[in-house]
Amino acid sequence: MNLVINGQDYHDIPVGITVAGLLDHLELPRKKIAVERNMEIVPKSTFDSAVLSDGDRLEIIHFIGGG
Repeated sequence: MNLVINGQDYHDIPVGITVAGLLDHLELPRKKIAVERNMEIVPKSTFDSAVLSDGDRLEIIHFIGGG
């Protein structure tokens, strides 16, 4: 399956993967992450159930704390 993530094409994403599965696949922590799918924010409460589709465009933002 093909996805565009933060402007880069990814062609090796398993079909039927969820947002949570994608974060695991990319080895990203689930905490302090915001995900936008096709210009809409994906609520964290749906990461485990939101199934991605071929051609989806995602922006993944990792928040870093500091002072």
